[in-house]
Amino acid sequence: MPGAAFFDLDRTLLQGGTGPHLTRAMVDLGLVPRSLPGQGLLFKAFDLVGENLPSILLARQATLVARGKDQHSFDDAAARAAEVIAELVHPFALALIEQHKAEGRRVVMATTTPEHLIKPLADRLGFDDVLATRYGTKEDGRFDGSIRGPFVWSTGKLTAVRYFAAQHDIDLAESYAYSDSIFDAPLLEAVGQPAAVNPDPRLTMYAVARRWPIVHFDVSPGVLKIPVVGIELQRFVLEALRSTWFPCARFDIQGVENIPRHGPAILVGNHRSYFDAIAMANVVRKSGRTARVLGKKELFEVPVLGSFISAAGGIRVDRGEGATESYDMAALALEGGEMVGLLPQGTIPRGAAFFDPVLKGKTGAARLAAVSRAPVIPVGMWGTDKVWPRSSSMPHLLNLTNPPTVTIRVGEPVELKYRSPAADTKRIMSAISELLPAEARERHAPTADELRATYPNGRLPDEG
Repeated sequence: MPGAAFFDLDRTLLQGGTGPHLTRAMVDLGLVPRSLPGQGLLFKAFDLVGENLPSILLARQATLVARGKDQHSFDDAAARAAEVIAELVHPFALALIEQHKAEGRRVVMATTTPEHLIKPLADRLGFDDVLATRYGTKEDGRFDGSIRGPFVWSTGKLTAVRYFAAQHDIDLAESYAYSDSIFDAPLLEAVGQPAAVNPDPRLTMYAVARRWPIVHFDVSPGVLKIPVVGIELQRFVLEALRSTWFPCARFDIQGVENIPRHGPAILVGNHRSYFDAIAMANVVRKSGRTARVLGKKELFEVPVLGSFISAAGGIRVDRGEGATESYDMAALALEGGEMVGLLPQGTIPRGAAFFDPVLKGKTGAARLAAVSRAPVIPVGMWGTDKVWPRSSSMPHLLNLTNPPTVTIRVGEPVELKYRSPAADTKRIMSAISELLPAEARERHAPTADELRATYPNGRLPDEG
């Protein structure tokens, strides 16, 4: 038997609850009183700490508010609320729904919210089925104040799921379930692939004890957010890498305002040093955003460090396999409205190529821009090789009396044609070059010592 994917709604598919939006739509259409006592506080508490018994009591009492009203009188309110709520659903939740459908699973919304209020949203989001609380009706089609079938919450939700599985030949051992609430632990326990999504404090502890994955649908798959506080690990990393913690370099950063504050963006820079990672991190930090940064696979293969980089938003690039997986992950991040960072040169040039005024890059950034139409933001970095030359295994951390200046300029979006990745890559690299000092664009005959500084261990190839 095939499996299915069961999704909770509030604080799972979206950051907060649907209650305020449904209530507003019903109030606007005169279906319910403007406010119930304590309702606003309960909504805020729900958004902050998750499902709680008072909020569930309010949900049960809602049947009395609907009593005596025609079941179809709520259709317009449900449709109006669905239009608003759909815009709040996390992009990576939508991507996961589509992934499950592509793999042949039924996707099912399982929620305490009344079916007559939430069905339009489920249809709009592409769910195959809805398991929701159903209100009882009289023969004339008016609600009678009762609940028909299980109250779809906690063990009641599990009851509804089990009945659905039996009716549709669904194997729960092959199924997935996603929820934020400790009260959905019975459902999560019942499936073969449970996941705690944006979990409340109690579910966080329970998931850790059960070794269930903890995920968040507002960030790319695999990105870690600190439990309970919900802050990305990368934000702590960016603070640890801020320029003031590196007295071995002076930072001169300008143009960060050219980075969009929201939405997809592709941040591209030139590559002269391992210290470029620190420089780019400071650009990202100053932008107030986080980024999914592409890096060579060797970094991700280092024990502990590799897992940490992935959790902080790194994307592993395996050039030997055509980098298809990393390209797909970066494209997904952009589709979800995130920022992606990469160095199109791929590796630090060696020898005479290091001094070539014409920057040459791979086409990944141009191809990502073509499929996403995300703006490409060029970043020119100069002086990073003085802090950490290729010939050194470590940056010059003790150079405190006269540290070199790292100049970073962030430019306006590159104008691309989207017809040829190669031609657009030239445009991108040219835009980066224009942000560098004039000396970077001049022909230079390097000395032997300058050439040595571009090779590991400071040895030229013919020196062994």
